[in-house]
Amino acid sequence: MNDAQLLRYSRHILLNELGDEGQDKLLASHALILGAGGLGSAAALYLAASGIGTLTLVDHDTVDLTNLQRQIAHTTERIGQAKVLSARTAMLALNPDCRVETVGQRADAALLDRLVQSAQVVLDCSDNFQTRQAVNAACVKHGVPLVSGAVIRLDGQLTTYDVRDARSPCYACIFPADQAPEEISCSTMGVLAPLVGVIGSLQAAEALKLLAGLGTSLAGRLQMMDGRDLSWTEMRLQRQADCPVCASRNHR
Repeated sequence: MNDAQLLRYSRHILLNELGDEGQDKLLASHALILGAGGLGSAAALYLAASGIGTLTLVDHDTVDLTNLQRQIAHTTERIGQAKVLSARTAMLALNPDCRVETVGQRADAALLDRLVQSAQVVLDCSDNFQTRQAVNAACVKHGVPLVSGAVIRLDGQLTTYDVRDARSPCYACIFPADQAPEEISCSTMGVLAPLVGVIGSLQAAEALKLLAGLGTSLAGRLQMMDGRDLSWTEMRLQRQADCPVCASRNHR
């Protein structure tokens, strides 16, 4: 690290659990973020500020006035702009030293297979079941940990799927592809703005921990937040031996 980086990341370096070696790991790392909406805005800004060396941001949408209640990477002046470009502007304004790659298209299986293999951690900040299944399959195939977040109305969820751990389930173990839930969205159900920031920020924290080898990950544990009283409940998740996605993978 140069002198400017030592100063920029000094509050990280002061942490005994991270230090300069941990910050060097972050500077050399590559994170993939799916979605530049509410969750992705918070996650992307914190990962950029924290010094992740390369960030790839995927989203096919454009900034709309209705996004600005919660999607803090975007501004009124950037309405109509591609979300990935708007978010990139905000990320580089925070930290011009990070490399931000943008992919302005819908994340299908072929694209995810290509992008996931070059990343060290993936953050699922998407808002639909099909994308979640596709990114899970790619992460299982390439052995990349997946940090998953979701928020609707006043409820949030957060967990990590990490098939490098033989005990960790994948997303399809918990939410089988043939049992798709009814699709719901904040455009019809509503969402309390700061809650997407809470979950998105925690996704960033979990990704930083995984990249730096800090603490214990959420693999095998689902955290559920009730925004009505700001309480948290934890559920233990079990890997399914007959899961069609991860059962055949050789776990280490």
